[in-house]
Amino acid sequence: MALIVVLTVLLSTAAGFGGAYIAKLIWAPDDMISTQSDSASLSSRRERTPAKSDSDSSRADGGDLDGNNNDDSYGSNSSVGSNGNTDSNENADNRSNDYNNGADSNDGDNNSNNDTSAGSPSVITSDYIHTGNQKKASGEALSIPEIAALSSDSVVEIYTESVTSNWRMGQFVTEGAGSGVVITANGYIATNNHVIDGASKITVLLKDGSEFDATLVGRDAKTDLAVIKIDAEKLQPAVYGDSNKLVVGELAVAIGNPLGQLGGTVSEGIISALSRSIDIDGEMMSLLQTTAAVNPGNSGGGLFNVYGELIGVVNAKSSGSDIEGIGFAIPANTVKTIVEAIIKNGYVPGRIDFGVTLIDIPDARTAMMYRVQSIGVYVAQTDESSSLRAGDRIISVNKKEITSAEDVKAIVDAGKVGDVLSITVVRNGQSIAVSYTLKQAT
Repeated sequence: MALIVVLTVLLSTAAGFGGAYIAKLIWAPDDMISTQSDSASLSSRRERTPAKSDSDSSRADGGDLDGNNNDDSYGSNSSVGSNGNTDSNENADNRSNDYNNGADSNDGDNNSNNDTSAGSPSVITSDYIHTGNQKKASGEALSIPEIAALSSDSVVEIYTESVTSNWRMGQFVTEGAGSGVVITANGYIATNNHVIDGASKITVLLKDGSEFDATLVGRDAKTDLAVIKIDAEKLQPAVYGDSNKLVVGELAVAIGNPLGQLGGTVSEGIISALSRSIDIDGEMMSLLQTTAAVNPGNSGGGLFNVYGELIGVVNAKSSGSDIEGIGFAIPANTVKTIVEAIIKNGYVPGRIDFGVTLIDIPDARTAMMYRVQSIGVYVAQTDESSSLRAGDRIISVNKKEITSAEDVKAIVDAGKVGDVLSITVVRNGQSIAVSYTLKQAT
C-alpha cells in the first residue's frame, strides 16, 4: 500500500502580524494526489484535531505585513477619529446607551415561557431572531445573542484545494480553510483574496450543513477581497452598515470559521481604532482594528455592529505568543464598492496587473545564494508575453534609478492602465532598454 503523509501547518510570518487563514499540506505520490484530495470529506471538518502552530499565527501566503516585530504603527491610537467625524463622542454615547438598553431588555424573556420546549436551542434562537428583528425594525440596538442569531446564516465556511510542486517535495496538494460573507440571496459571497488565491477547488459550507462547489467571480489583490459564487437561492445576505460612522469603543462581533473547523464561532470585542494603516504583502491598507478574537480560519468572515450590520470583513490579526486582542478588518464601505465592481465586471476597473514578480538582492551573501553577480532588483518571474525576462536586473524606470522593488511598485501604482514604462535592465551582461505597457488586472 502506498504511503500518504498529511502535514497540517500554520504558515508563519516573520513579522508581528499574520493573516487569519489556515492551510494544510497533503503529500502523496503523483498518481494518488487526486484520490487523496477528494477523500477529504467536508462532513468531518469540525471533528478534525485543531491545527497546531508555533507562537506565531499565519496567513496562507506567508505574507509579511510590515517586516518589523515591534512596529509602532499599532502601538498608539494616533489614527483614532481620523475619519473626520465631528460628532464622534455624541455618537459613541448614543450607541453605548443603545447597546446597554438592548442587552438588558431581554432579561427573563426566555424564562417567562412555560412551554416544555422553551429551553431548546432552536426555540431560544428563534426567540432571539424574533426580538432582534423587532428591534432592527425600530432602530434599537441588539444584544450579542440577537446579533449572532440574525447574522450567523450570512457567514459561511470556505475550504480550498491547490495543487503545486517544488523540487524538494515534488507535487503536493494544499488544503486551506477560511470564511466568507453572503452578499446576495442568489449566491454571491465575499471573502479575502488570500483565502482563495491559487485554489483549484473552492467548496462552501453553509450554516445548515449544505455544501456547494464555488466558482471564482473575480478578485482584487490591492484590497485583499474576492467574490465567489455558488448555485443557491434564498440565502440570507448580510446588511451593510456604514463603516464611516463607526466610533472607537463601540461593539464589534466577529463571526467566522477559526481553525478551519469551528464554523459559526462568535466572538465579541470593540472597535479599538479606525483607519489603521497596515502593510499587507506590500499593499498599504486602511483597516479597522478590533479586540474581537480573530484566529486562523477567520479570514473572510464578518464583523458586525450593535445593529447586526456588516461593518467589516476580517482579514488579518496580530501574531506572537505575547500578543492578543489585535485583529483587523476591511471596512464595509470598501467591501461594498469593490464587491459590486467585481460582480459587475469580474474585476475592478483601473487596477493594474504588473504581471512581474521582483526580488531584492541587497548584499553579496544574498547574491551568492541566488547565483547572481551583482546586488540590485531582479525579475524573478514574469508573464510569457512580457518584454521583461526572468533574471533581468532593473536599473531604472522612466529614467528614475531603482534601488528596491518598492521603487518599481511606487511607479506602477502611480500609473494607469495603458501607460508605457521605459525600463532599463541588464540582461546577459548588457544594458538594454525595454518598453512595458501596464495592463488591466482581470
